[in-house]
Amino acid sequence: MAKTVLVLGGGIGGVVVARELRKWLGSADRVILIDKDGKHLFAPSLLWVMEGRRKPEAVVKNLERLRRKGIEVIVGAVTKIDAENRRVETEAGGFDFDALVIALGAETAPEMMPGFAETAVSPYTLEGAIATRDAVAGFDGGKIVVMVASLPFKCPAVPYEAALLIDHGLCKRGVRGGVEMEFITPEPQPMPVAGRELGRMVEVLLAGRQITYRPKLTPESVDVEGKAVVLAGGERVGFDLLVGIPPHRAPEVVRESGLANEAGWIPVHHNTMATVVPGVYAIGDVTAIVTPSGMPLPKAGVFAEGQAKTVAAVVAGYLSGKTEPAANFYGHGTCFLEIGGGMAGRAKGSFYAEPKPDVKFDPPGRFWRMQKWLFEKWWMWKWAP
Repeated sequence: MAKTVLVLGGGIGGVVVARELRKWLGSADRVILIDKDGKHLFAPSLLWVMEGRRKPEAVVKNLERLRRKGIEVIVGAVTKIDAENRRVETEAGGFDFDALVIALGAETAPEMMPGFAETAVSPYTLEGAIATRDAVAGFDGGKIVVMVASLPFKCPAVPYEAALLIDHGLCKRGVRGGVEMEFITPEPQPMPVAGRELGRMVEVLLAGRQITYRPKLTPESVDVEGKAVVLAGGERVGFDLLVGIPPHRAPEVVRESGLANEAGWIPVHHNTMATVVPGVYAIGDVTAIVTPSGMPLPKAGVFAEGQAKTVAAVVAGYLSGKTEPAANFYGHGTCFLEIGGGMAGRAKGSFYAEPKPDVKFDPPGRFWRMQKWLFEKWWMWKWAP
């Protein structure tokens, strides 16, 4: 009997799992991808949009093109996930499923911090990357604050890359001498799950660019009129331009699905991405995974891609009646850290290693910047619709 697999979300994880499922399943089986906008945004290129190196339209693809791969595409927001009764409701109608993969990601929620939406620009959305580009391009002097509003947030390297790239752009324009830069974050160090060595290297990079780094601070609000970040305890950090990483949360439909934990994210088995409901899986930023070190697995596209490939095999095995998983995800990941001037570093390793993640960092150079550029080209050829 033909089976139906629903994939919710057309981001990195959703696109990869849908295409991999089409390879694993029979021609009579249905793979249906549901996305609220019908667009695939390649988020790793948003920083290049912020820099002005990419046109916005170059990093967005139409998901409808997946139909050529035998994948049905439904455009419309998911309004209800009924895992127990194996049905999903959307703006375009309801769909029953034999297996479900939730890849709805983490959404930015600037409204969760008073004053944030009215004052900050952020490279975390396409519109935000454009606004950040324009704000920095017109900035000639004063103070720039780069702020991480709260934890967790996706793409852990992005705030640090943004600060370093903004610094580089100001230097190219010859105005950096009149600009003070400060970085504030609740994190104890840059990218803490990757280890102290990598964090220290990033701190050295920031110090070398005269970017004041202030970890372990909790922003509570933004004073719109006074142009200041208000920290827990009452300290005020003034700014002329605020580049903020907004609060993140799981989509409301996920929080109300009965699958989420108290924080709103979906706990899954760390190897198979299975939820508590048989045949229902979650991948990418919407998940909550605790690594053997006790720290959460970062929310990053590289993990969504790896999890997607695993889940496609696991779903195929589940539908064929296998009791053992057909594949496992082992927490391996690679991340580039761009610093400007055609230079980037690379972090690579196992985040599931015990007793702590085994992550190595290759110092910045032109080689790794070229590898990042090639990765974008490869992705757009291999996976983008």
